[in-house]
Amino acid sequence: MSSPRPQSQSGNQPIDFSKLRVLVVDDFDNFRLSMRQMLRGMGIGHIEACATGSAAIQSCTYDQFDIVLCDYNLGSGKNGQHVLEELRHRKLLRRTSLFIMVTAETSKEMVMGAREYQPDGYLTKPINQASLSQRLNALLQQRAVLLPINREIDLDNLPKAISLCTQMLPQQPRYRTWILKTLSDLYYQVGDYSHARKICEDVLQSRDLSWARLGLGRILIAEQRYGEAIQALQTLIERQPDLVEAYDQLARAQSLAGKSGTAQRTLEQATALSPNAILRQKQLATLASRNQDMDTACQAWRQTVQLGRYSIHDQPEHYLGLGRSLCDLSEDDTSDEGRARADEALRALALVRKRFPEADDVPDLSRLIEARVLQGQKRVEEADAIINPLIESGDHLSPGAELELARTLFARDRRDEAKKRLMALSQRCEGDAEIQSAIEALLDEPVGFRKRLQARRLTREGIQAFEKQDLETAAKTFAEALTLVPAHPALNLNLVQVRLRQIDQDADRHALIQQCRQCLAQLDSLPEGHQQYRRFQSLKRKVEALS
Repeated sequence: MSSPRPQSQSGNQPIDFSKLRVLVVDDFDNFRLSMRQMLRGMGIGHIEACATGSAAIQSCTYDQFDIVLCDYNLGSGKNGQHVLEELRHRKLLRRTSLFIMVTAETSKEMVMGAREYQPDGYLTKPINQASLSQRLNALLQQRAVLLPINREIDLDNLPKAISLCTQMLPQQPRYRTWILKTLSDLYYQVGDYSHARKICEDVLQSRDLSWARLGLGRILIAEQRYGEAIQALQTLIERQPDLVEAYDQLARAQSLAGKSGTAQRTLEQATALSPNAILRQKQLATLASRNQDMDTACQAWRQTVQLGRYSIHDQPEHYLGLGRSLCDLSEDDTSDEGRARADEALRALALVRKRFPEADDVPDLSRLIEARVLQGQKRVEEADAIINPLIESGDHLSPGAELELARTLFARDRRDEAKKRLMALSQRCEGDAEIQSAIEALLDEPVGFRKRLQARRLTREGIQAFEKQDLETAAKTFAEALTLVPAHPALNLNLVQVRLRQIDQDADRHALIQQCRQCLAQLDSLPEGHQQYRRFQSLKRKVEALS
């Protein structure tokens, strides 16, 4: 006998179970059979079942379901989290549908990872018909009430969805919180930050709800009020330390505020809480790479590659990023650890060519990084065997491949070739600010990872000495850094600035002016677009006035 139909909260119209389409995803035949029987007993009219995550994706690609009941552990291949993230990413699952994660596993890592993609609910095995019916009834009642709003969102008709939210707000007090949150999100998506912020602030005046404080932080970031956003999100994390989304937004605010080191530490906390989120691991890897923290970057890229094996978010750049970080860490290190890192880099670079054989630039980029790995292990002939045919072929390389080739030529101490190619690339990509910035960075520091780190450490020490008015220590420190990167614009100008300050204090003018001229001569070819060009011209005029 069928269970009685639940009553919808909108007009007391019963939900017609016979019209619902349900997909059951589980790798055990007995469980799929058991779920079929329970769903039939509830009067469900259309039930399909499959055993793998890939089959579930395929079913949802060609058909639409009202409910997807998906087990988390699906044997080898995609798990339930992979299924959910791909359905969300490819928009194969409508907002008017329900995705319910079914699992016997309740580990924190699983729950946190799956929650990233917002399942509509969880069911813990073993499941009986009473618990299944109770859970589905509650979700379906909510679905029926909110169906008009979700339908408009599915159609990308956000103004209409906003209008429906404002109409339903006084009519549906039971779902007030959901409607307010959705309304704030919709205002945010259409760029109406003032209305989005007012909803969050009004909610917070009466109740300290995490979604409202999180939403407020996100809106403040959009309004470029980074200090206020950081404060709001830090308060939220203090009160709810397991809310991993708050760490994401906090790291974003910190990064935009120029606090990249602090942002990295925030993301490290987030990945410790939820280690199975591939996009967060990638974000951490990217930020750590920019911060030159290659140990952290390497581990995060390694996690990203591992998590991407069955993920829709798997990309070539993850393998290339791992290869680059391992290349830096193994540079000039022929110890057992250095060789092991180099070997891991070579495996990652070979794997990216195998997994993405048709991807643009992957063969060139991976082989060039491979050459740099070999160079760092003193395997010079093998490195040249990769570089030379690529140059001699005369093939037109993409800007990204040209930058990678220049890095590799610098590593091989073939500096003139590298500079020539970078100058040609600069002319070719004259209007591309990102490419010009990358060229500028390469020309400023055309050295390996370890020398870059050493030069940057000395630069920090020199600046600290200058701020303490210890001018001679500052000058010696900047000069030592210049032995590593002789043409670095900022370092040369730092040393000129120190020497000019010493001249103002009646130091030995002749010797100091001569050193200033030598530093400025290093920068004679500095392009007008360089960020240090105006400073260079200003200090050059001051030195010329002393002659």
